[in-house]
Amino acid sequence: MAKTSKGRGVCRALLIKAIYAHLHIRQIRLKFGQLFVRMNLVNMRLAHWLYRCERLWWRLTRPVTVGVRLLLVRDGSVLLVRHTYQSQWYLPGGGVQRGETLEQAIRREAAEEVGATLGDLRLLGVYTNFYEHKSDHVAVFVCDDITLTGKTDREIERFAWFAFDDLPPDTSPGSRRRIADYHSQAAVPFVGRW
Repeated sequence: MAKTSKGRGVCRALLIKAIYAHLHIRQIRLKFGQLFVRMNLVNMRLAHWLYRCERLWWRLTRPVTVGVRLLLVRDGSVLLVRHTYQSQWYLPGGGVQRGETLEQAIRREAAEEVGATLGDLRLLGVYTNFYEHKSDHVAVFVCDDITLTGKTDREIERFAWFAFDDLPPDTSPGSRRRIADYHSQAAVPFVGRW
């Protein structure tokens, strides 16, 4: 019986150490988050460097990923975002997390990236992308019933509305193609390459 309580004591001590280690790491992350606001240029460089490291990891592992993108449409305009780590304009969106549906993922990404609350969604299409050594499968949704707070996360440098016929020259080719798909007004969802 003494061995059992001693074993519990050792397990409890290890658990407490693990919790303290986690709290210490959490404090460092919180401080890093505060520094991000003060040192935006340095952190943009760090984000760009981390993105390059992630691309190297994709080259080595060749993962299969699932993502979502969103055409936010209002008065003949579409909302595009510019990330801190990339130099082009993109449709808002991102990766689907474990245990998350496509709809949950696009609603989360819209809230995180541009502070949007979405109404009804329509599926524009499902696309496959083999860029950056990934097998990336992307579901693209359309929404014209939105409420924007304008609150963004640290990943987004800025966002803006652009007329469909006046997109910025540095809009990503894939985003341009999805906007063209939307303009074609096809009745069935698209399936194809990004």
